[in-house]
Amino acid sequence: MPRIVATGPSVMDQTTSATRRGPPPLFAYSPWDIVPVLACIAHFAFVVGLVLAFAALPWWGFVPLAALYAVSISWNINGIAHNHIHNPYFSWEPLNRAFSMLLSLTLGFTQTEYHYVHLRHHAGNSDRPGPDGETVDPLSIYRRGDDGEPENVWAYTFLSYFRDAPTKDFSAMTGRRRLDAVWSRAEMAAVVVFYALLAVYDWRAVLCLVPFYYLGHSLSSLNGWYEHFGGNPDVPIAWGVSSYNRFYNWLWFNNGYHAEHHYRPRQHWTRMKELHRQIAAQQKAAGVRVIGTCHGLGFLDRGHPPHVWHKFAAHIFGRHRAPLGRA
Repeated sequence: MPRIVATGPSVMDQTTSATRRGPPPLFAYSPWDIVPVLACIAHFAFVVGLVLAFAALPWWGFVPLAALYAVSISWNINGIAHNHIHNPYFSWEPLNRAFSMLLSLTLGFTQTEYHYVHLRHHAGNSDRPGPDGETVDPLSIYRRGDDGEPENVWAYTFLSYFRDAPTKDFSAMTGRRRLDAVWSRAEMAAVVVFYALLAVYDWRAVLCLVPFYYLGHSLSSLNGWYEHFGGNPDVPIAWGVSSYNRFYNWLWFNNGYHAEHHYRPRQHWTRMKELHRQIAAQQKAAGVRVIGTCHGLGFLDRGHPPHVWHKFAAHIFGRHRAPLGRA
């Protein structure tokens, strides 16, 4: 009788191997995701600390910290919160929900709603208006421009916050999307309660932070405008505008690789430089626009039209059209 030889692991071996593997890792994509997670926790602590310390701060101490608060809003939206949308940090869904809540409290608006708005942004990729005069992307810099040209940068920057929220009716969502709708309402309720409690503690502090909160969202809009000004809405690899400034990408979690990001939205933030190397020749052939500054300071880039401040003055006096290549 021929001898039977086992060629694969036994059931016991497989069970032992599975036991040894242990639970899944905390982070879904990379251990480096601990950096933006800790950064968000620090940001939340900074917001709370700024309110708690307000009474003890002289005006010359509060104003710089409030300005830093404004910048930190744009930093979080375009770095931490943005990367969490495309690659949720945690392996366990409840932790991702909890982190979404933390982002909402820190930034003062619902992260879940931002998630859906941002996905529509990627569906349109800052497209020009179609035959119906509408854009797929609710955040498109062309949405309120004239003759297929971008909207004036300063109008986009300072008016975007006051425009209607471009989300679909959450009440029509079903399944998982229905859960997102409920969670979005929970986040918004938590935001209201959280800032109400801060106001109870020191309403003067919250009131003084309101203009800086608005400034932070305006800076985020400014950042978004220069992420697409000079991009080509008709060429996927050139949808975005990139900046390879090392300090900017180190601080902003590689947000500078924006053309690469729109070309491969699911690429993890730690691998953007690798993606850039892979497609650099294609980008050059497609004429991808690259600026030397961070996106938020795009108007200071050497390749920017020199009359940016003239166009700003022109807009203030009512001449609001900004042809392509101008701001």
